[in-house]
Amino acid sequence: MKTYSPKIGEIERRWHVIDASTQPLGRLASHVATLLRGKHKVMFTPHLDTGDYVIVVNAARVKVTGKKLTQKTYYHHSMYPGGLKATSFLKLQQTHPERVIEHAVKGMLPHGPLGAAMLRKLKVYAGNTHPHKAQVEVREKKLQPATEPTQTQEE
Repeated sequence: MKTYSPKIGEIERRWHVIDASTQPLGRLASHVATLLRGKHKVMFTPHLDTGDYVIVVNAARVKVTGKKLTQKTYYHHSMYPGGLKATSFLKLQQTHPERVIEHAVKGMLPHGPLGAAMLRKLKVYAGNTHPHKAQVEVREKKLQPATEPTQTQEE
């Protein structure tokens, strides 16, 4: 028996909305990374992008434990001599709260073109609203029964 490998057309993508104010940052990021990779699906294949779309709302209210609020630091380099830049978690959360979650999820995805494709399906918003209501409503409509049973009156 041969190993099943899903075709690109067979992959069905769903939309998930997750509230970031209910979980700590690491637990939230690992759950989102699992959904983006598609590891929750039966047809998961490591070399294909079988994951779903994920919308994270309330990114500005994400929780961290311990002293991470003041001690956690994000680094990046400008590639010039002496160009190491450091930003604290508190400052990054105040200025760009979406980047905190994006950075945490990015570290849990594959590094390369496949991981970049998975990361493009992540949509993070600081507030409670998002502009993807049409996609989420389409998914919810699919989950409901297609037709309502009609009642006939017998006389």
